[in-house]
Amino acid sequence: MGNSESSNDGKSGSSKGRIYNFSAGPAMLPVDVLEQAQKDMLNWNGSGMGVMEMSHRGKEFVSIAKAAEADLRTLLKIPENYKVLFMQGGATTQFAAIPFNLTTPEDTIDFVETGAWSTKAIKEAKKYCKVNVAATSKAENFTHIPEESNWTLTPGGKLVHICYNETIGGVEFKDIPRCADDVTLVADMSSDFLSKPVDVSKFGMIYAGAQKNVGPAGVTIVIIREDLIGKARADCPAMFDYKLAADNDSMYNTPPCYGIYICGLVFKKLLSIGGLEKVEEYNLKKCALIYDAIDGSEGFYKAPVAKNCRSCMNIPFTMASKELETEFFAEAAKRNMVQLAGHKSVGGIRVSVYNAMPMEGAEAIAQLMQELLARSKQ
Repeated sequence: MGNSESSNDGKSGSSKGRIYNFSAGPAMLPVDVLEQAQKDMLNWNGSGMGVMEMSHRGKEFVSIAKAAEADLRTLLKIPENYKVLFMQGGATTQFAAIPFNLTTPEDTIDFVETGAWSTKAIKEAKKYCKVNVAATSKAENFTHIPEESNWTLTPGGKLVHICYNETIGGVEFKDIPRCADDVTLVADMSSDFLSKPVDVSKFGMIYAGAQKNVGPAGVTIVIIREDLIGKARADCPAMFDYKLAADNDSMYNTPPCYGIYICGLVFKKLLSIGGLEKVEEYNLKKCALIYDAIDGSEGFYKAPVAKNCRSCMNIPFTMASKELETEFFAEAAKRNMVQLAGHKSVGGIRVSVYNAMPMEGAEAIAQLMQELLARSKQ
């Protein structure tokens, strides 16, 4: 679904000076979305002003926000009894907002700890309610997702939190946990949101920072079942309160207007190419190129994550030495491929291939990997 133009100088990248940006976020946006935003910059839809200049109360921006929500509902087939909220503060703010809205101080949230982001969510939730780590793969360096049959959930517990895709460690849930009917499943989907179809009805709440697959930093999308709204604690900050956000159509205060507009353009693009089934098909082909290069390298490249939960979005791997990894980064830079270093907490190499990364980008990385492997055998 990405866009790329062939370079005229024999290097990877775009003839328009674009590079292949493998950043884990903020990440690439589709070129045609950026071009539409460029076209609209001074004069959106004949209004005589750009989106960044509009009042969020005006009819122009209200129409943009309503269209964005409608298209997102279509993409994810969101049931009518779910609210869509465009909030701020990133997914990290939701780590606190969830306890404030969905628990009392004496309630327990069951967490499945699968990486750095679920660990941070646990740390934050402990400030506001009780926490039970129902399962963790920390002892194995977060290289797999614990089997659901081994989760130790709180008896009578009502809330289970998972991180659907761990951006740093590169593990991803391939199936939705089979929670009991009276248990609310909450998922941080920041780094694989809209990368594949998801049955929203299986979750009480889904939340995602937009800056991976959807739009620029500054927008946090919350999809929450209506019966969970309106139970916030008395001391819940106004900007955390889901009911306040829902009752005011995400405009209790000035929302991240331009970010919502860009998200809306991305939603329209995803619909135009056939929806999330087509998006997933494209993404699986991209990540397969890189995983095949790893698995066929006879150990020259090593991926730590168990094959049954490898992320389709974030692909971490290592090489035999820091010198080889430094050579990898240098060769990639020569071909206009950047932001490939693993997170500082784990090191190594990380290839992030979100929705907007074109197939040509994945092909370029796979080719580089194969060339360096061949060079090592000379």
